[in-house]
Amino acid sequence: MFKPALLALCLIAAAAQEHAATPAFADIDRTARAAFESQHIAGMGLSIYDAHGNKVFEQMYGDFSPDRRIPIASASKMVAGLTILRLVDQGKLSLDSTTGQVLAWKGPQAAITLRQLLSFTSGLPPRDACSMRPGITLAECVQQISKLKLVAAPGTRFDYGNTHLAVAGRMAEVVSGKSWDGVFGEQLRVPLGMRSDVIFYTWPRRPEGTTNPLLAGGLQMTMNEYAKVLELEYHRGVFRGARLIGDALFTEQATEPYPDAVIGDTPVGRIGLNYHYGLANWLQCPPPAMNCPVQSSPGAFGFTPWVDRAGDYYAILGMDVGGMDVGGKKRTGVVKPRLRAARRSDASRITRESNAELPSR
Repeated sequence: MFKPALLALCLIAAAAQEHAATPAFADIDRTARAAFESQHIAGMGLSIYDAHGNKVFEQMYGDFSPDRRIPIASASKMVAGLTILRLVDQGKLSLDSTTGQVLAWKGPQAAITLRQLLSFTSGLPPRDACSMRPGITLAECVQQISKLKLVAAPGTRFDYGNTHLAVAGRMAEVVSGKSWDGVFGEQLRVPLGMRSDVIFYTWPRRPEGTTNPLLAGGLQMTMNEYAKVLELEYHRGVFRGARLIGDALFTEQATEPYPDAVIGDTPVGRIGLNYHYGLANWLQCPPPAMNCPVQSSPGAFGFTPWVDRAGDYYAILGMDVGGMDVGGKKRTGVVKPRLRAARRSDASRITRESNAELPSR
């Protein structure tokens, strides 16, 4: 692993200064190239789009392509969140829907709301081994999660992890009568014009497992595919002139719902950043964040998407850590030994811990 959060922040700062000017792009290119060379990885790409969706800067470093299909780790969280928000907009779920109402949970766990699940303040333990089991269904995994003892009352503690989105995804399955892949396909993949093989896996790096998808980190995507997600995100629910999600939900998404919650496990905190969480995305504003214009969803493998509405742009940083081409050909070899060297650094440890829900297989 590398320093994806720190690297992305360098690029964000450079791009936010004056991204439409050539000198700014030259600075960004130098910063990105220096970071790429220092990290000893096989390939990296950076794409920047203006407020109108025009690709105003793109550069690949080493062996990489914006059409290369790669595992994107926790960048999956924003995609899963938008999928579920579309169900909320359609009235199939509410942010106040509870696990008791939708999943028939009992006891204190029954009071957990969708809002708390999406903001990682459900009070559930943040991780469970069932998320790593490709041979079961999401329903079976969530049934196991339902039996976990709460670590805090819902809405009172933030813990970054995978259980929250697993439960939210199961709620989406129940109200739609479809598998998660069916939900994702209907609500986001098809409307955004993505290929049918854009899939959430249990083990995204192999890839393997579709019946128990890891919503918190199981997607494989290309940079160009994810750009469509960011276009929808940046324009607050509008994609190519069609409204897919109501504007008001993006204010909810970009607002810290429980500003008084205790901060438990937080990867950004471990690298000294005081950013809090909205609904399935990081809010890069001083807390308590309200309708934050800068949102991101960085992943363990370096894939980092973000929007900056104040700066009038959105961008994606992609990295090759042994993913797949669009055609399905596995990419291995030179990446793995370089990764082993990178894992020895302190930055690697921080990144690995921050994304401990991801399988190493």
